[in-house]
Amino acid sequence: MGVRRAVVAAVSAATVFSLPFVLPSSALGSATTAARSDATATDATPARSGPQPPAEQPVAVGSGGAVSSVNPYASQAGIDVLKHGGNAVDAAVATAAALGVVEPYSAGVGGGGYMVYYDAAAHRVRTIDGRETAPARMRSDSFIDPSTKKPIPFKEAVNSGLSVGIPGTPATWQKALNDWGTVSLARALKPATRIADDGFVVDKQFRAQTEMNEDRFRQFRSTSDLFLPGGKLPEVGSRFRNPGLARTYRELAREGIGALYHGDLGREVVRTVQKPPMADGAEPVRPGLMDKGDLARYAALQQAPTRTGYRGLDVYSMAPSSSGGTTVGEALNILENYRLSKDDRVQALHHYLEAGRIAFADRNRWVGDPKYSDVPTKELLSKDFAKDRSCLIRPDATLTSPVAPADPRKPGSGCVKGTGSKEAYEGPSTTHLVASDRWGNVVSYTLTIEQTGGSAITVPGRGFLLNNELTDFNFTPVTPGVPDPNLPGPGKRPRSSMSPTIVLKDGKPFLAVGSPGGATIITTVLQTLINRIDLGMTLPQAVTAPRISQRNSAKTEAEPAFLDSPERPALEHLGQRFTLAPSTFTPSPEIGAVAALEFRPDGRTQAVAEPKRRDGGSAMVLHPAR
Repeated sequence: MGVRRAVVAAVSAATVFSLPFVLPSSALGSATTAARSDATATDATPARSGPQPPAEQPVAVGSGGAVSSVNPYASQAGIDVLKHGGNAVDAAVATAAALGVVEPYSAGVGGGGYMVYYDAAAHRVRTIDGRETAPARMRSDSFIDPSTKKPIPFKEAVNSGLSVGIPGTPATWQKALNDWGTVSLARALKPATRIADDGFVVDKQFRAQTEMNEDRFRQFRSTSDLFLPGGKLPEVGSRFRNPGLARTYRELAREGIGALYHGDLGREVVRTVQKPPMADGAEPVRPGLMDKGDLARYAALQQAPTRTGYRGLDVYSMAPSSSGGTTVGEALNILENYRLSKDDRVQALHHYLEAGRIAFADRNRWVGDPKYSDVPTKELLSKDFAKDRSCLIRPDATLTSPVAPADPRKPGSGCVKGTGSKEAYEGPSTTHLVASDRWGNVVSYTLTIEQTGGSAITVPGRGFLLNNELTDFNFTPVTPGVPDPNLPGPGKRPRSSMSPTIVLKDGKPFLAVGSPGGATIITTVLQTLINRIDLGMTLPQAVTAPRISQRNSAKTEAEPAFLDSPERPALEHLGQRFTLAPSTFTPSPEIGAVAALEFRPDGRTQAVAEPKRRDGGSAMVLHPAR
């Protein structure tokens, strides 16, 4: 433990953490909390019966630390930790645990993720790979139906124990706190435990996501009991309590993460995966391959980040098993060969789309779990390779997708033309948060249970959904006859697109950014960086701007606001083709949901969240500027 961390921990333990750092104690209703003993019951009582949601705003400016996430309860949990002496890592874990309560369809104990951390004392960026792993019994053909010799239908694979990977989120929290934090896991879980006990006010987003999953949730007894209280969808404005999750958090606080990886909680998870709790009359789903040994072998990995220079800045992100750092980095390296200007937005967007198209071609061919495949991370991020690839881009024409990948280990191969393979499906869920503190530490953390609602299987009495992360593997090789680094395998991490990113300017934090959205995470982060760095937008403008996502497809997904923009016809004249982005979470189609921080020269921090996407996010600072 460093001197600063030791001092903070000692002061905090002596003077601060005797007090709960959550919502005001007067509003918590501790008497009713203590009286609850049913670990599975939920209710939908009027919102006035407990604490109201914290105020929600998309932009906040101030000092002392900041948190931005998709939900005000979660951001407030992080701010309360900062208020009582915790650092950015402590706040990030508290925020993430709170998201497991209020955003249970996107993240939680049953999932995994990636954390990028700027250590102000060491002036270094570090990362944790907390991605889920496949069970030891998983084979490359585990998603092939032996009776048909064809891949299992994707929907069937998602709603099954077979799709569940070994959870990495609790291990990520514990490792981050052990290595960089100042509080115990028990302290970091207190705000989330209190929210689970006392409940949160159901908003339109939670209601819509529940409705979207209603048919899936009704398949599983434990899931419908929890998320469809009384057999009905939760009403907007009602209070949703999750005593089962509060019980789980208390057990993790008391026993540590060993409760999951070596104890009773883990045995309950394995039992649920091997024999999903089907509702009466529901057709059985495929059981999973997980056993207790898989949990015992799991480890969250600290590893070096990816790094590339862009316009004099240093951009750090996640290395494989995530493809986020290599793909965003390769696209930026390609774009650095061109001048992007707000004075010619059409050409800037054209080059952005073409760079994304090329980078995704290389991502799909080369990136997987580096423990099992020889992933050319260094070569994919080479400036020379990017220069080779940039020769494909023409200012007056569009490449034809799917573009063929190049071999980054073969100099001069980037300009070879050919036809590649289509991108495999990747679920659009996930959540993201950013946090900073008074000492200058910064966290960018993306976590997930994969699809919205994960596998739809809830561990009975435990209050959390299990992931369907193993469907991120390619069920069969993307290109027949070509080695595929993302096939299933025992102990293997499926490829991810999560791209938690920290940008340094002159060695100090400038931006922290990330997003949910499956494969669109990569393009969302890339477009936000270009908006801010190249096109002269403020960070709030960069986040709000209409998004387009090109992932080596014939058509580029676009938000409605872009389809009505003046740039669209000009880009179509160059050969670009657009299609409306899927409407996944709200009636309006959307791409991503950014949470970001910018560190200003005057020492203040600007926290930014989405004003509208996913019903709006929540940006907070410890000491707001006046």
